[in-house]
Amino acid sequence: MPADFTELSIEDQVQLVEKTASTIKQHNGENKTLSFNLNNEQTSDPYTLGEIIALKKRINPISLTIEFTEAMPLNLVKEFSLLLHQHGISLVIDDVGTGSNTFDNIKHSLPYVDKIKFAMQNLRMEGKAENIPEALSFWVQQAKKYCLDMVLEGVEDCKDQILAQKFGIDIQQGYLYGKPQMP
Repeated sequence: MPADFTELSIEDQVQLVEKTASTIKQHNGENKTLSFNLNNEQTSDPYTLGEIIALKKRINPISLTIEFTEAMPLNLVKEFSLLLHQHGISLVIDDVGTGSNTFDNIKHSLPYVDKIKFAMQNLRMEGKAENIPEALSFWVQQAKKYCLDMVLEGVEDCKDQILAQKFGIDIQQGYLYGKPQMP
């Protein structure tokens, strides 16, 4: 795994997603979804949207989700939202409440996305684990206000699952469910 995913070009990310898609297509079950992150530099690349749309067509019927890791200019969020939604691709704001994805920076983007992801591990790494319940409560309220799905990231143990249940969060991600690995 790369130390920094921003070092991967869009073309490399697309190849990894396609490889993963071919692997998971072999498994039984429905509602298969793959996602990958985009930062500001990648969203500014004029070829990124075309690469993503072509990727979605190649991996169909697997769902595709794009996650913004940084606060994006509103005009880019609107453009991505319009074009991705036309092709059945979901749009997510990752790591809400940390980094550049503070409420003030993303509040105007919320009507254009499908989900927000709250990353407990970011607060833990900052030594602010005690702030998780209060911050999570705020973001759950925003998800309800904007009719968004809420994802809880950094679920490491049963206590984290109980916290997710307390806030009614059904979509969870974390090492409790598995660690990232190459397909």
